[in-house]
Parts: sequence; C-alpha cells; structure tokens
Amino acid sequence: MYGVVLSSLAQNTADSVQAYLDNVWVLLAAVLVILMQAGFALVEAGLTRAKNVANIFMKNLMDFCAGAVAFLALGFAIAFGGDFSGFGKYFGAKGFFLGDGAATVGNLSPSVFFMFQVAFAATAATIVSGAMAERTKFRAYLAYSFVISLFIYPVVVRWVWGGGWLLQGVGVPGTYHDFAGSSIVHMVGGVAAFWGAKALGPRIGRYDSEGNVRAIPGHSIPFAILGCFVLLVGWYGFNPGSELAADGAIGMIAVTTTAAAAMGAITAMFTVWYRTGKPDVGMTGNGLLAGLVAITAGCAAVTPQAALIIGGAAGVIVVYAVSFFDNVAKVDDPVGAISVHGVCGAFGTICVGLFAREDADGFWTKGLFYGGNADQLITQVIGVIAIAAWVSITAYILFAVLKQFGGLRVSAEEEIEGLDVLEHGSAGYGEGFGSSTGSMMMH
Repeated sequence: MYGVVLSSLAQNTADSVQAYLDNVWVLLAAVLVILMQAGFALVEAGLTRAKNVANIFMKNLMDFCAGAVAFLALGFAIAFGGDFSGFGKYFGAKGFFLGDGAATVGNLSPSVFFMFQVAFAATAATIVSGAMAERTKFRAYLAYSFVISLFIYPVVVRWVWGGGWLLQGVGVPGTYHDFAGSSIVHMVGGVAAFWGAKALGPRIGRYDSEGNVRAIPGHSIPFAILGCFVLLVGWYGFNPGSELAADGAIGMIAVTTTAAAAMGAITAMFTVWYRTGKPDVGMTGNGLLAGLVAITAGCAAVTPQAALIIGGAAGVIVVYAVSFFDNVAKVDDPVGAISVHGVCGAFGTICVGLFAREDADGFWTKGLFYGGNADQLITQVIGVIAIAAWVSITAYILFAVLKQFGGLRVSAEEEIEGLDVLEHGSAGYGEGFGSSTGSMMMH
C-alpha cells in the first residue's frame, strides 16, 4: 500500500513538472516570436529609403500593439472559442478578453496559450508593412492592422488550429496540415500584402514611361541582414514552439527549420548570381526567409532531407516570384513580402502533401513522394485555395473602403519628401545620418 502511494505521488509530481515545463517553454517561444517584430522592422527599414525609416518602425510597433488589443478583445475568441459543430466550424464566439470559456491546449494555461497565439497574429499583420512601404497613410495602415488581427486572421485560424472545417476534413482521408503557419500566418500576410500594394499602386519613379522597372535601392544592407538573423532566431520559437509542449519533438523540428533556411539562402544566392552575375546580399537574405516560410507548415512532418529540398526550392522560387511581381504583374513590393510569404507560404503548405513521412498519430497522411496517395496533397491544395480566397475577398474590401473613405496613399509631395517628418513629426535619423547608400538588387 505504501509503495502504491509513493508511486502515485511520484507520478503526480512528474505530471506537475511537465505541465510547468510546457508552460515555460511555450511562453519563451512566444517571446521569441514577438522578437520577430524587430526582425521585420529591420528588414523592411533596410530595404527602403532612409526618409521613411521611422515610419517603418512605427508601423511594426503598432502591428503588435493594435494587434494585441484586437486579438485579446475579439480575435482569440473567434479563433478558438466555443464548440466546433455547425457555425462553429467557421467562427468561434467564446472567451472574449480571456473570460469564461477561454481556450487552451494540453497542459497550457489559457494565458500562456493566448500569449503564443497573439504573437502569431502580430506576425501575420506585420508582413503587409513592407509591401505597402513608403507611400501609405499611417492612419489607414493602423486601421488595417487592427482589422486583420480582429477578424481576418482569426477566421483562418478557426478553420484549422481552432478545430474548424479544414481540420475536420474536406471529403478526402486526412486533414489539412499546417503545423506552424506557412499558410495560416505567412500566406495570409502575403495575400493581404498583394492587395494592399495593388490598391496603393507603385511608388513614384518605380517604373519608367515604358513600364520598365527602375531600381530604388534600400538604405542599409546591414539592417536588412541583421533583421534576417533576428527572424531566424525568432523562428526557433515559431516552429518548435508550435509543438505546444516541451517534449522530444522540438529538437527535430528545429533541425528541419535550420535545414530549409540554410538551403533557401544558398539556392537563392546561386539563382540570383546566375541571373545577374552577382551574389546579391538582399536576395540571399530573402532566400533564407523563403526557406523558413516554406518549411513552417511541414516542419514536424518531413525529414531533414525533405526539408533541404523544400527550402532549396523556395530559394529558387522567391527569386523568380520577385521578378514576376515587379516585371509582369507590375505590383511594387519594396521588400518582396508577397513572394517570400505569399508564394512560398502556399508552396510550403502544398509540399506537406508531397513530402510528409508516415505519422502514427494520424495528424497527416503520407505524402505522394513517400509512398502515399494524393489524398493529403488534395487536402492541402483545397485549404490553400480556401484561405487565399477568404483573405483576398476581405483584404480587397478592407483596402477599397480605406481608399474610398479615409484615403490610403499619401500625396506625391509627401511621398517625395518622406513619411517620417510629415507623418510622425521627426526624422528617423539625426542631421548628417541616413543618406541613401548601397545597392540592392532585390527586384
């Protein structure tokens, strides 16, 4: 009898320790994801002109602040609240302000689970900042930032991570799998970025009278690459943290994340080197990010070898995608956000249906290249199309309303002078600093 009591106490202690570890790990991961806001700010500021650097940082700051308030008030409840039947497959409505019915997973407290999820909501919002850089009215951008975290992004989360219709299945065996957000976070941001940049039109001087692209160099390569490093570090919260537990899986998730990021940078470097004759620094940084975005959906489902393939392919894709949006679609995206997050987010999500290894727990079915049939691939394609359609419709309406009633773009005079002083009252750099230098072959 005494031995039974000791065994029970030991088990209770072990369970309690595991619960504490899970909460500490996921909260730490949330902090790493929030740090990514600094990475985005540095990348965007580096790839744009010095006269707009304060505006870039202000937008990234407000993406987190406005997003946190909106997600706390309403977004978290839409994403995770209530049951999952009927209308609940598409839209939650319980746990506002982390009140009664606030959701959680596993050993996590509702507050820790919220902190991890709000960090992701802010990431989806801030992706758009770079694509709309150097010509957007701050008040219009602030309104966008609030709405995406309040409504547009949470509905997508509901469909998958919140137990909604894509997680429940779409008519074929297996459910939609996006482990950490290639589509749920990054593609959402990338698609919204496309419609934002499209609504604004190109920056003054981006195209000549015949429609040919003119280079507008960013002002700081060091900013851009430092931002890439900060984002890389943050991604170790983004992907391993999405396990939502401190267990043995997080190490291999970190390995696949690393493999894809490194290979994405390498293949982007060689691709742009082949195309232009120079191993461009900015595009290599975008290759790193493209690899990270692409592996995020399948980081727990694929082998390290497959991660190298996915990341490497994304590094090539991003170079040609940037060129396509610049030269063919004529959408001015100063930092390549549409290509990195939108295109490579969709690509990486679809890759789950090709490269997923066998899963004993049934979270995914084997991919086409690993002996499975096309079921998982079909599911992934359906989900990508559905998410892209939702974001396209809602973002198009949002930017059209902002354009019609409040104005979306600054005047030509404001754009030429720069947004820092006219929008925020002071320059980003003191006198004698911040002249536009360097060369960026991003586009």
